[in-house]
Amino acid sequence: MAGKFEGVDFYDVDSLLSEEERMIRDTVRDWVEDRLKPVIGEAYIERRFPKEIIPELGELGLLGANLPEEYGCAGLNNVAYGLINQELERGDSGVRSFSSVQGALVMYPIYAFGSEEQKQEWLPALAAAEKIGCFGLTEPDYGSNPGGMITTAKKVDDGWVLNGTKMWITNGSMADVAVVWAQINEIGDTKGIRGFLVPTDTHGFSARDQKGKLSLLASDTSEIYMEDVHVPDSALLPETDGLKSALSCLTQARFGIAFGTVGAAMACFDEARSYSKQRVIFGEPIGGKQIQQVRLADMLTKITQGQLLCLQLGRLKDEGKVTPQQVSLAKRANCDMACDIAREARRLLGGNGILVEYHSMRHMANLESVYTYEGTHDVHGLILGQAITDIAAF
Repeated sequence: MAGKFEGVDFYDVDSLLSEEERMIRDTVRDWVEDRLKPVIGEAYIERRFPKEIIPELGELGLLGANLPEEYGCAGLNNVAYGLINQELERGDSGVRSFSSVQGALVMYPIYAFGSEEQKQEWLPALAAAEKIGCFGLTEPDYGSNPGGMITTAKKVDDGWVLNGTKMWITNGSMADVAVVWAQINEIGDTKGIRGFLVPTDTHGFSARDQKGKLSLLASDTSEIYMEDVHVPDSALLPETDGLKSALSCLTQARFGIAFGTVGAAMACFDEARSYSKQRVIFGEPIGGKQIQQVRLADMLTKITQGQLLCLQLGRLKDEGKVTPQQVSLAKRANCDMACDIAREARRLLGGNGILVEYHSMRHMANLESVYTYEGTHDVHGLILGQAITDIAAF
């Protein structure tokens, strides 16, 4: 019986994957077990990102893995890319966030909207983890409404001058380059949102660690400040065209999150199931009690639904048929599912569940951030509501 649950695959989803997809998934899973899990608990307690793993992410080809090989990337399909996110978040949401920002929010916009010179300069180095990137869209007063941003880019004779503040910036304190979105005033009163590549050592650019977090403690989260940051014309991502360009990057990241949260849920289920068979109370393992069996059955059901949702989403993306609304549904559903499972796993663990040597409470705290970022649960509900009714409620 136990073998049927290896890898939390009750519906034999493995049989729907290609040999390459399974191999990639297993490679990342082994790396997470061997390299990430032994260090993530201490890093979490110390409130630091485990930077020692960054070169290995590059060596394994996990950064921007679904971008073309000609730019130093792995050129994988989107299902394989999703499974990478699943396995990284099985280890920790902060590590998946690092990879997701690097690939979906920095490398993707350079690939999609950059010049050939920008692609050649940045993509191979970012793929190899020789350079780190961050993504500056959210502002202190503009989260769910990014179109209201007040960061500006003023055209000058020899380039652009940027002023503004961005908040909740993953990788911000260790980044070499920032993809910054700003309102421009290029010709007369014409305004629009464009993307810029800003080296973080540019005069006037600074990053400060976000203080007071109770979630994603093993993640680099910063505020970035730009005061008269002067960049050349070559810093503009030439194909960016309004807020829709920035939002398309978020769609790429949300795709990875939909897979990643399944990994976090799997980790919590694995821990809860194992604990239920080992923890003895009143002379019997708690896994033999009805309340815990129903709890585990509910977890397994929700994970299986999430796996199948992700697989179809990935196949649609590989066929070029996926819509942003379909990605919203998966991000919303799987974040909600993973939050529920992490909470129930922590409860099954009893008092031991609050200890760092167990993983479920760390996942539970992290997932509260994942539930909120890249579009809150409620905002994605409104996106779906508009798709259902053809009436915008926001």
